[in-house]
Amino acid sequence: MVTIRPKTVVTMKVEARCPSHARTDVRVRDVSTTIDEPAERGGTNTGPTPTETLMASLLGCTNVITHKVAHKNGVHIDAMSLRLEAQFDRRGVTLQEEVNVPFPEVTLYIDLTTSADQAAVDKVKQELNMFCPVSKVFRGCGTKVNEVWTVRRPAASATAH
Repeated sequence: MVTIRPKTVVTMKVEARCPSHARTDVRVRDVSTTIDEPAERGGTNTGPTPTETLMASLLGCTNVITHKVAHKNGVHIDAMSLRLEAQFDRRGVTLQEEVNVPFPEVTLYIDLTTSADQAAVDKVKQELNMFCPVSKVFRGCGTKVNEVWTVRRPAASATAH
């Protein structure tokens, strides 16, 4: 019997059309999105800025990897919501001077509803940090990534009398 192993390293291909200095129309697989600047910076405000897109990717990756590691560890997630706050040193984008770490600190707020015990949730937290590639890129470039977890337990269902 032949075992087929998935590739561990793949080439990601992304294309973009640049209709203006501020707008980038991106195509990945069969999906399109727009990255744009707000009107006050010469854009048309038809999508998030490049830096907002970067932060959105951290939220998206946190969602996917949290669910993957939860599933792997037998943790059922009833509900999850995310938000973040990022400190952004804009001296680089305003061409004042080069900035080695443009985002010195990012705080992720992870709100999770699960009936899993604390030890299982701690395992999910640990593995999120091990496996989220976007978070690893941030940490690798010197950004301090804080996680603020709020874990709620679902209310027990009322028993009928």
